Amino acid sequence: MSAKGAGDENFPVASRLLSAKSRPHVMAFYAFARAADDVSDDPSLGAEDKLDVLMGMSKQLASGAEDPSPNVYKLHQSLKATDVTHAHAQDLLKAFMRDAEKSRTDDWADLMSYCELSAAPVGRYLIDLEDGKAFHGFKANDALCAALQILNHIQDVKDDYLSLDRIYVPADWMAALGVQEKDLAGDRSTPNLRKVLDQMLDGVDALLIEAAPLTKDIQSRSLAREAGGIINIAKALSKQLRVKDPVAVRVELTKVQAALHFLWGALRA
Repeated sequence: MSAKGAGDENFPVASRLLSAKSRPHVMAFYAFARAADDVSDDPSLGAEDKLDVLMGMSKQLASGAEDPSPNVYKLHQSLKATDVTHAHAQDLLKAFMRDAEKSRTDDWADLMSYCELSAAPVGRYLIDLEDGKAFHGFKANDALCAALQILNHIQDVKDDYLSLDRIYVPADWMAALGVQEKDLAGDRSTPNLRKVLDQMLDGVDALLIEAAPLTKDIQSRSLAREAGGIINIAKALSKQLRVKDPVAVRVELTKVQAALHFLWGALRA
């Protein structure tokens, strides 16, 4: 079981901006996601074993059975109580199944299709839970969630490769600049790997521009402020990743920096 918890995430989980009645449900969704993520990252399990466990979680979520996973059962009960669709959680499971089967990323489009399953459902769930009703659909939400996911991939680029043998950097961009997989395990980024990471950050910044209307697009004002705070944190983290090398050091905002960026973004929203 992963030691990582909600307090270790880059972005707030169940912040005080969300309604008090929603926060326990958000934590149930988060615990479910962490449990599924732990399965996909478990080094003691082969790909087929991971798929079997994740498929079992999918079936349990649909049926509402109490066993084998208490986190799946709790989420089923939460979704039933809040009348939120199971689809978002099932999409997350599809992303973890993909992780079990595929360890490399072909190109930017491949990365974006992965984010559609691994990231977008989280924001979609929050909008449905808070009765946020995005006026123009989920386009801005999906862009924000993809940006957050890719920032996390850039932060973890070295650890993902060494610990999980998983690469979320587009393979075609690496090949075009002669970047080798072994470069991800170096003491620092090579000049060409740095160019590839900056290209990914260019994509992140474009996604954050696409996500900007989200603060005005969500009916729920509390959720809109939450989105504004998260967008501001993402912008700050993107800037940090441009000036610091994620292969050489762990690049992240301090808790104070994150809190200040979140507050400012929320107030502006």
